[in-house]
Amino acid sequence: MNSPSPAIVTQKAARPLPRWALLLLCLAYVVPGFVGRGPWKNADVAAFGYMMELANGHTAWLRPQLGGMPPETDGLLPYWLGAWAIKITPDWLMAPEMAARLPFMALLVLTLAATWYGVYYLARSPGAQPVAFAFGGEANPSDYARAIADGALLALIACLGLAQLSHEATGYLAQLACAALIFFAVATLPYRTVAPAVALVAGMVGLTLAGAPTIAALLGAGSVALVVLAPATPSDRHLRWAVALVVVTVLAAVLAWQLDLWRWRLINTAIEGKEFRSLLRLLLWFGWPAWPMATWTLWRWRKQLFNRQPHRHLWLPLWFSLVSVGATFTTQPADRALLVGLPAIATLAAFALPTFRRSMAALIDWFTLLFFSVSALAIWVIWFAMQTGVPAQPAANVAKLAPGFTPTFSWLALVVALGASAAWCRLVWWRAARNRTAIWKSLVLPASGAALCWLLLTTLWLPLLDYARSYVPQARKLSAALGPNPGCVQMLGLSRAQMAALQYHAQLRLQPATQVTNCPWLVVDNGAWPAPLDLVKPAHWTREATIGRPTDKNEFILLFRRTATPD
Repeated sequence: MNSPSPAIVTQKAARPLPRWALLLLCLAYVVPGFVGRGPWKNADVAAFGYMMELANGHTAWLRPQLGGMPPETDGLLPYWLGAWAIKITPDWLMAPEMAARLPFMALLVLTLAATWYGVYYLARSPGAQPVAFAFGGEANPSDYARAIADGALLALIACLGLAQLSHEATGYLAQLACAALIFFAVATLPYRTVAPAVALVAGMVGLTLAGAPTIAALLGAGSVALVVLAPATPSDRHLRWAVALVVVTVLAAVLAWQLDLWRWRLINTAIEGKEFRSLLRLLLWFGWPAWPMATWTLWRWRKQLFNRQPHRHLWLPLWFSLVSVGATFTTQPADRALLVGLPAIATLAAFALPTFRRSMAALIDWFTLLFFSVSALAIWVIWFAMQTGVPAQPAANVAKLAPGFTPTFSWLALVVALGASAAWCRLVWWRAARNRTAIWKSLVLPASGAALCWLLLTTLWLPLLDYARSYVPQARKLSAALGPNPGCVQMLGLSRAQMAALQYHAQLRLQPATQVTNCPWLVVDNGAWPAPLDLVKPAHWTREATIGRPTDKNEFILLFRRTATPD
């Protein structure tokens, strides 16, 4: 016997969010952070380095290398996408780093779209429908599903952990988009044929090529069980789809085996075990505010969750969330693993909306209003201090944390930031003017506030962020120390991010350090000196400069000039 639905939604409460407003919010979230900046440390610039090596033909497409080192992650897809974009985009049209980001902008858009449509079809499931009223007036199924999908998209944009990682041209964004495609495929397959089939193949193969074959296999296996145990309708072709899921999952596993992509990066708890407190803090803020709402969903829908027949609108996002959280505790980096589960967590959060009381919705609104308004005001105050020196304390703090930084003024950034701030004020007035009945109303302020602060950071603060998070100042100092036409330059102990940044920004062609070349220059990371004698003899070199990053007191590179020829 099916338990009654906890969702009570009238037709008036199921009205959709205006399309123009939703699209404008997505545009304001997607574009800032991709445009107008250089590659940032560490994963962003390292991935860009491999893309440049592939685009310039300096390494093999199936075994990319940078300075003789393979990527830290085994995914090939992100490097292929960035390299292809660089190759087909003329240099006069845009810089290579911007060209490399274009496919990743498309991946973020794909993530948002796949999440919306996946939730829409999940909300159309019979078990997800609200209670039918005795005299009618309950929400129409399609209108209800559209309102729930709007809420899920707002919850995803509101997640604090999504902002930075989803705007980096790395394999983690590719993993997020491919996992969202798989989610969309499994959610949609009872209602469509071609779209979920294409999305399933693209998602499973893409997730494998993006460096997460184990997650792809787990998501595929759980989806098979869900399709068999929780068919959407009695006439659902679930057995046929289950076979298709098994076939695609096995093919993805075989592809990973053929390309040698299976890499177990489980944590050695005896050596590098993660502190439970740090992981707990990550879980608390990364998925905020979606995870408290998802927890509320599991509580309010608990009778449907543990019913005799599983409900797919609960178990599908729950399985995707559990796989992501499990990967967070067992692999590293933890935040990258948790990123894959954000669409599923946002989906669970959306199903909390039709169960909220007015007091809980008001609490979310007031907390969000205070948090993001204060954050936006702080961003404006610090920007004004950087430009004018008033107030003095914020200006002094910036000068201390970023020594050598010279603020620049941009009318375009100011106009965009003013427009976004005015839109926020207008939205707050709209929300507070009267009681709105739409079920997605509680997530309008969190999503808009997150988008506002992200936009302000990547417009008003963009020069400061570029200075603090890029290797450009360090690369320029190195170029000045080397002088024009430095010739051959060896390197030792540099990270992948350092190598990529120095090769691109300083226009160098670094070679691994050996004793058998006559390179006149040697660049060494501070932690790698003195060097092993089998690689470099310190007596053959004289230190010429010590070059640090202005915003990191512990990161230095040492520049040496050869004083003796190899034996």
